[in-house]
Amino acid sequence: MSQHYAGWLAAGLIAAGTFAQPALGGQETGAGGPRNIVFIFTDDQRFDGLGLRNDYFETPHLDRLAEGGVLFENAFVTTSLCSPSRASILSGLYAHTHQVLDNSTAMPRDLPTFPVGLQAAGYHTAFIGKWHMGGASDDPRPGFDHWVSFRGQGPYVDPTLNINGTRVEREGYTTDLLTDYAVEFLRGRDDDRPFLLYLSHKAVHAPFTPAERHRGAYSDRGYVRPPSMADTEANYRGKPDWVRAQRRSWHGVDGMYDGRTDFDRFVQEYAEALMAVDDSVGRVAAGLEELGLLDKTLLVFMSEQGFQFGEHGLIDKRTMYEASIRVPLVVHCPELFEGGQRRPEMVLNIDVAPTLLAAGGAPVPATMHGRSFLGLLTGEAAAWRDAFLYEYFWERAFPQTPTVLGVRGDRYKLMRFHGVWDRYELYDLEADPGEMRNLLGDIRLETQAGTIDRQIVQRADPEVAALFQRLSRRLDGLLAETGALDEPTWRGAIRP
Repeated sequence: MSQHYAGWLAAGLIAAGTFAQPALGGQETGAGGPRNIVFIFTDDQRFDGLGLRNDYFETPHLDRLAEGGVLFENAFVTTSLCSPSRASILSGLYAHTHQVLDNSTAMPRDLPTFPVGLQAAGYHTAFIGKWHMGGASDDPRPGFDHWVSFRGQGPYVDPTLNINGTRVEREGYTTDLLTDYAVEFLRGRDDDRPFLLYLSHKAVHAPFTPAERHRGAYSDRGYVRPPSMADTEANYRGKPDWVRAQRRSWHGVDGMYDGRTDFDRFVQEYAEALMAVDDSVGRVAAGLEELGLLDKTLLVFMSEQGFQFGEHGLIDKRTMYEASIRVPLVVHCPELFEGGQRRPEMVLNIDVAPTLLAAGGAPVPATMHGRSFLGLLTGEAAAWRDAFLYEYFWERAFPQTPTVLGVRGDRYKLMRFHGVWDRYELYDLEADPGEMRNLLGDIRLETQAGTIDRQIVQRADPEVAALFQRLSRRLDGLLAETGALDEPTWRGAIRP
């Protein structure tokens, strides 16, 4: 047992339990053989929703996990929306290929996923928590030997759970109940097979409902509003019109969920609901330590997308702004790599599936768009990506956000909007990390003067125009390379 983790058990964090074959094309694991895997997944947790990144939050167990593991400081999602991101994590594919483009579409049952691959490789697999894709059903999905879930978003309190096909009404706080089932799975295993535990929390999805023990914990704290939240002409200069218009909508700071809450209460209840998630991480880590498995297990903590706290007058996600697309990502396994690291590489949600398959010694389907970041953890020298594709598809239920296709690189970000006549956005993230100055914002678009692309090239400063053309070509190239222009399929020869 590592000295760093002495105290998980002493802290009393263990509670009594209450209760297809993948395609060819495997990679070397670099993990010393099949390794137990725990994947803990949150909903809508900001990239800085960790005490070690933002003094506003108290997350002692997550901070301890990061101190003993690796924190990826530039982790992103390729679609900032619940179901598309979940499908990308499971499949290693961009949304345009797995075709879960909104929150009501079920994930195809024959889509290759990392749980299916690990199960075929001999893993004992368990899914506990929120599935969401095809929310009308809570039935067990392929790839899992053990299943505990609920329909759709599920409630924060007193959920009806589908436990291996049988629905059971439970009393209690959902975050705690799911953790009970997770710890019970760890402690109840009766064979030597490696295991995958996929713990998928409902929290911290709105409307935020803290556990009773945490209510009021943040009542005396004020959240510092981001500079871009100000409703001023200077702040919105150069922004697309739809951004300011959304300010008074369901997902804007002046319309927040149809006026059902205000900003201070919104942030406070979010932070208080997150406290139970932190407790959950502590209990799972303590359970692993009790079994002598904490240092040996590959434990991954991640959120399905980021979350805006007033940036550009917005809340929620969907946009391509940094607060929406960046996520926390902590990976812990002292037996495999040295802890205390902070990695700068751009790691994506589509990289989770190939990484966990590689850690389990299972073949990685050649169709996956993501790549294993196991080598980054173990210190193997490897060239890494310098840009990635972002895509969000307009939803009828939330029409205030248009379709966006974009490319995010180490320094520059380009957003192209579709279905709306409005400015594109181009940012120098090195000089302008708050995305306050749109390099294309001074161009006045005229409806009779040709396409937006043509007007940018003709009217922008030559250096900006050249940068726009370069990024546009890169965006088009990423779309082509990942099969966006082809008939959607995960059975064809899509380049990884």
